[in-house]
Amino acid sequence: MNKSVLTVATLAVLALAACGGGQSAPQAQNASAAAAQQQPVGLDVTGAGASFPQPVYVQWAAAFQQANGSRVNYQSIGSSGGVKQITAKTVDFGASDSPLAADRLEAEGLVQFPTVIGGVVPVINVDGIAAGELKLTGEVLADIYLGNITKWNDPKIQSLNPETKLPDAAITTVFRSDGSGTSFIFTTYLSQISANWKEQVGAANTVKWPTAASGVAGKGNEGVANYVSRVANSIGYVEYAYAKQNNMTHIRLQNAAGNFVQPSQETFAAASKVDWKSVKGFSLVLTNQPDAEAWPLASATFILMHKKNADAAKAKAALEFFDWAYKEGDTAAQKLDYVPLPAEVKDLVRQEWANIQDGQGKPVLEL
Repeated sequence: MNKSVLTVATLAVLALAACGGGQSAPQAQNASAAAAQQQPVGLDVTGAGASFPQPVYVQWAAAFQQANGSRVNYQSIGSSGGVKQITAKTVDFGASDSPLAADRLEAEGLVQFPTVIGGVVPVINVDGIAAGELKLTGEVLADIYLGNITKWNDPKIQSLNPETKLPDAAITTVFRSDGSGTSFIFTTYLSQISANWKEQVGAANTVKWPTAASGVAGKGNEGVANYVSRVANSIGYVEYAYAKQNNMTHIRLQNAAGNFVQPSQETFAAASKVDWKSVKGFSLVLTNQPDAEAWPLASATFILMHKKNADAAKAKAALEFFDWAYKEGDTAAQKLDYVPLPAEVKDLVRQEWANIQDGQGKPVLEL
């Protein structure tokens, strides 16, 4: 799939039809000028990175432009691409689902902060299986992607689902082809659950998939969702919004407390009961949390910006966008099944924004 580019177009100035009849040219010009004066005037802000938060960022950007006038153009290129572009200073902000460690942030001169919390969801395309019907454990999920379980009616899957008729069909695994924070979340969880996965594959934005020869690689969450929807008897992993928007069949997954849970705002929120103050740079991974209701593949998604900014106006506009999203964007996030950050976490982030400064060492945004 080609790079997905989400662009929030400039709001058009109200056009006056020439065929209207009764209005003279000077009157039309005056009306057009008055309409233009009523439109907010802002800057073009460019961001790139994770596809995980793509749905909510585009919704926020459209509403923010109407309110503020600044245009936020976001390219969904994967978390690794977002980190590369912000470190190269080719975008105003980068986006990543895999948080950078504090020492990396310091070395690159970056500030990192979360925006929303969501969930990565294993999805399947197996005829006759309804959404949320099939139960899997982390160990079984790891064995599928290790290539140790190759058919849907394998005894390990059937024993978890004794009342479900599973086909004697080969499993096709679908995974990311690009450097992906969604893959980081998925492989981090598998590494926490499966010693074999940790030893043989590990956790990273890009890994050597054991089932690469028989599986399918898709670019972005949208690519994986597309392949799972098209390939019979396949399994993949996507951000929950993509699963819902594409009417995909998700699984129930056993969490650290031993409960089989469904992905939802409630189970994502249960996984986010962590101390954000405890880790510098908000570098927290939310997979496999101990809460009884927690979805085991929950995650925050993060923004990266430079501490020192030659173009302070662009940096300010970017922070104004995220500040607006914190104040006005919760409803849009919830409609897309993300979990907004708690108010106290938003306040911590705003304190961190003081480290995003202009060339003279002054914060680009005064709050």
